Amino acid sequence: MRKVGIILTSQIEGGTAPFVHEDIEAVFHLRGADGSLPLIEGAMWAFIDWFLPDMSGLEVCRRLRCDPRTAQAHLTMILSDEDAAQRRAALTAGADDYMMGPASRSAILDRVMARRLVSRENQEVSSLKLGELTVDVAAFRARVGSKPLNLMPNEFRLLRFLVENPGRVFTRSQIIAALGKDHEPIDERTVDVWIGRLRRALRSSGAGHSLRTVRSVGYVLDLP
Repeated sequence: MRKVGIILTSQIEGGTAPFVHEDIEAVFHLRGADGSLPLIEGAMWAFIDWFLPDMSGLEVCRRLRCDPRTAQAHLTMILSDEDAAQRRAALTAGADDYMMGPASRSAILDRVMARRLVSRENQEVSSLKLGELTVDVAAFRARVGSKPLNLMPNEFRLLRFLVENPGRVFTRSQIIAALGKDHEPIDERTVDVWIGRLRRALRSSGAGHSLRTVRSVGYVLDLP
């Protein structure tokens, strides 16, 4: 099953439930006002509204193009009207193409399924590095220096998310949502189990106390 992560800057008509067709699973993700993103797996496509409450869609487009997590995403600007100046501005800001708004679930999925992101699919992030810690996304492996980390799938995905967001404190509920587990009946204390296993693996590989508990708040992976 090939995955496509669809990043949105606002809610859309029709809802954001995952969509599966043949060998493709499309999962919607809402970009936070502060630029935060959950863990996104597979090829990426972002639909950016021209008008946003806190900043222009053009600025969001520029930021997504400069962010290592989304630099290779296919960016579509959702224009407010048929205006040549808007089209030129969108492409100059880094958008790949544009469409007329308001965008609906069906319009977005029609566009994604028509393109299938073939040209971008081999350009996904293959590895992440934070100090001596390396996360090989493509091979589903991680290591500290030359020492491999023995991780189960949930701990690996948690590590990847934390490496993508170093120095940020996340609550248990935020971690559950970021890993796409908020639709499952998961107790928040399950996060403590994932954290405990990941912390032991990091320590045994020489990463020390890089995964830190912030009392009464949550967890953070410290910058090296």
